Amino acid sequence: MSDSKEILKIENIILDLPKETSDEAIARCGKMLVDNGYAEQRYVEGMLERDHSFSCGIGNFIAIPHGEKDYKKNVLSAGIVVLVYPDAIDWHGAPVHLVIGIAAQGEEHLDILGNVVDNIDDGDDVIKLINKKSREAIYNMFCGNSNGETEA
Repeated sequence: MSDSKEILKIENIILDLPKETSDEAIARCGKMLVDNGYAEQRYVEGMLERDHSFSCGIGNFIAIPHGEKDYKKNVLSAGIVVLVYPDAIDWHGAPVHLVIGIAAQGEEHLDILGNVVDNIDDGDDVIKLINKKSREAIYNMFCGNSNGETEA
């Protein structure tokens, strides 16, 4: 699954972030997507607009900010960044520990999100994952390697 490994780089997984607002988390994701060449700055506006019109919180302590349809033209290449908040942040009234920022024009990111869905049945799975405090475990889970365990 080499495409997934290019879409998600281990250095784009940030652990142990302090509490901040959902808008600040989206801005952080957006900056990382821009800084890594996945999107133009304007895409971040689309991420904020999307969350303000329809929350990107999906339950199970997860939020997946991404740009509105009109901002897809500001995506340069598919990319994902992951932010981990040990102390949940408030996402429109729901607690969120895992923020997955996405820049994509098509369906390039769906394999990675499919791995997340396959490996996280409920909020307890998110808590277990973030408590590992391991970028490698998160990366491996997202990329479909052995349910979040690091490879030998």
